[in-house]
Amino acid sequence: MAMKSNAPLGHAVVAGGSVAGLLAARALSASFTHVTVVERDTLPAGAVPRRGVPQGRQVHALLTRGAVGLDGLFPGFTDAMTAAGVPSGDAQADFSWFLDGRRMAEAASGLRGFGISRPRMEEMIRERVRALPNVSLVDGTRVEGLIVDDGRVTGARVRRHTGAEEALPAELVVDAAGRGSRALSWLRAFGHPVPERTAVRTDVVYVTRHFAQEPGLLDGRLGTTVVPFPGQPRAGVVVRQEGGRIAVLLAGLLGEEPPTDHAGMIAFASTLAAPDAADVLRSATPVDEAVTMRYPESALHHFDRLDRHLGGFLVVGDALCSFNPIYGQGVTVAVMEAELLRSLLKEQGTRDLAPRFFAAAAALLAEPWSLAVGGDLRFPEVEGERGPQDAEINGYLDRFRAAAAVDPVLGTAFLEVANLMAPVGSLFDPELAERATRSVAR
Repeated sequence: MAMKSNAPLGHAVVAGGSVAGLLAARALSASFTHVTVVERDTLPAGAVPRRGVPQGRQVHALLTRGAVGLDGLFPGFTDAMTAAGVPSGDAQADFSWFLDGRRMAEAASGLRGFGISRPRMEEMIRERVRALPNVSLVDGTRVEGLIVDDGRVTGARVRRHTGAEEALPAELVVDAAGRGSRALSWLRAFGHPVPERTAVRTDVVYVTRHFAQEPGLLDGRLGTTVVPFPGQPRAGVVVRQEGGRIAVLLAGLLGEEPPTDHAGMIAFASTLAAPDAADVLRSATPVDEAVTMRYPESALHHFDRLDRHLGGFLVVGDALCSFNPIYGQGVTVAVMEAELLRSLLKEQGTRDLAPRFFAAAAALLAEPWSLAVGGDLRFPEVEGERGPQDAEINGYLDRFRAAAAVDPVLGTAFLEVANLMAPVGSLFDPELAERATRSVAR
């Protein structure tokens, strides 16, 4: 058994000051004497969208597992959200779900959902990280490359907004730069292998616009989600958020593109199984313009399969694995990666950290990846590897979703998986399978 070391480590650098980078800094702060977060953007003083997070204007989900993890990393976080005016409620009793065009049966699930915007969530995390005595946030600065000596990272080269360059010595550099990551080019520059990449292309296009909350909208519910399915590659989300706003998101896959003009958005929303998005669009007062975001594909980098790693260098967040945003997993997975990193450092410090982290991260990512990709591969137009048992599994899950419209126990089980509180395999529990068969047969 490896001996644990309580000796504090030196300096760590995190490239990227968005959610994944901030959470990584929180994890590192428990083991390193000092942590520096380097962010290319000038960080805002409040909860406002910023250029480096183009998806920040879109609807974001904080899954129940993510909320639980944030409370662990920052005790009292969910209470602070409530105090800040973030609406919340039961994910099944207070939120309407439409699976394959059918409304899920309502019941108290015990899963708590939050209507929080991405800028507010990031601000709350950022301010808590900024308050840590051994963490510094340096904005207007970009990590240009790594400093490597004898096969191990010893620091990072950074460029200030003034153009001045400097070296930051570090025992560990964590790339949390998202889809703008240059990790692969850095590895190639030092003669290190780059990981294989698995991608599943769905060409998601989504549009979000915010409206003022008005009496009667959503009938007092927290929100509604309409999930896309084969034959209907359109989706919609309506959710109450802080600041007295309601966010409406319309999404399309595989060539379906929501319009941004008001009449066009109403026409698109009117094709969805739930009327809520169209109702808000018709009756509420908009407070901003519609914003479009494109997300061509989900991508997973298999760092765990490399036969050698660059010591002192890790990759987290979207730079490691990015998901179809329809499933709302990104923030929650970043929380789980931060928990993992903190645990690994506590156990054995930086000894063999890269292979330990990437192996454990691969196991962690397997569940949300299979959940997202499994949903994408339901569409026959999506290219990807399908196994010989997939038709049988998909047939069972089709029946399960249909049965969830009449049996709320099945709906709760589905939402526990969607919120990463239970594994996908739990849906195949014999008791649930029997309930699904009975419900469909009614």
